Amino acid sequence: MTKIHPLLERARADGNPVVEGSRVTFLWEGKSAPRLIDDMHGWEDKPQKLKRLAPGLWGISFELPRDTYLEYAFYDPRSETRFPDPLNPNSVYNGAGSYNHFVYMPEAAPTPLAAKRKGVPRGKVTHHRVETWMLADDGERDIYFYRPPVKEPVPLLIVYDGMDYLERAQLNVIVDNLIAEKRIRPIAMAFLQNGGDQRGVEYACSDATIMWLDHVILPLARKRLNLLDVKENRGAYGVLGASFGGLMSMYTGLRMPEIFGKVIAQSAVFESEGRDFAAVDLIKHEQARELKIWMDIGRFDELLEDNRRMQPILREHGCDVTYREFTGGHCCTAWRDDVWRGLEAMFFAESEVS
Repeated sequence: MTKIHPLLERARADGNPVVEGSRVTFLWEGKSAPRLIDDMHGWEDKPQKLKRLAPGLWGISFELPRDTYLEYAFYDPRSETRFPDPLNPNSVYNGAGSYNHFVYMPEAAPTPLAAKRKGVPRGKVTHHRVETWMLADDGERDIYFYRPPVKEPVPLLIVYDGMDYLERAQLNVIVDNLIAEKRIRPIAMAFLQNGGDQRGVEYACSDATIMWLDHVILPLARKRLNLLDVKENRGAYGVLGASFGGLMSMYTGLRMPEIFGKVIAQSAVFESEGRDFAAVDLIKHEQARELKIWMDIGRFDELLEDNRRMQPILREHGCDVTYREFTGGHCCTAWRDDVWRGLEAMFFAESEVS
């Protein structure tokens, strides 16, 4: 009988990769091995070569912080083909047409807030069709409203890339649980669908999106939801987004601070090809002085240095900003697991709306 390699034995029993303290080993069985691509190594730009460990067994090991969430895939650079990992049944849609496998290190775990709980009052999610007006497409678009399970007027949170936050991040469930635990005050939400191929146009500091928000989304939200009056509660509403959606969240607060005084920007983009977006110029002109800003980003994110660069700029120009780094990459699951922190910072249950 052929003796099974101890790492393979563990992978078959517990799943791939094999985690030993802070060391992880990714394994592949076969005559040859594909490359490993992952959050930490820049994905397809830097495929990692596996080494032969035994006949028909290949592997690669490296150290990870114990609080890491990592997504990865096996990949053939020549054919640009991905291969499922037969030793890891856990996978997640990556938002770009394929699936990634993932691993949580020993001190990391999915947020329990994203799971529905018995006895927790649930907000109501409703579907609406709205005109796109000044946006790139000509017609109508789906949006969703979330009404919290309370009767009193509440602030509104606009959510860019709303379908991802609603369907993949379960943000409505997270908010249900945070409200029930009295960790945030009740809020309403508007989940906005992006423009697909036109997403970059709509989210790269677009005044067309600002006009759509002001003249289509907000009037409908005031009609369908029981909202605080921002004329009496200046800046009471918030705006949330990730990546280009994070940039557009920042820009929305900068352009409409009298309404959106709370900005949650996850892994936001601030420059491209060496040129800053307009939001940076507005910050330098101290347009953000009355905003309350939450920013978070993963330490494996390619936008990390861009977000670090923004911290002294924001503080130099008088911004009230809270900045956090987590051990993960540029992905929806990482944003889901961290977004509750931004919600608590913006809508803490005992805070007064100014």
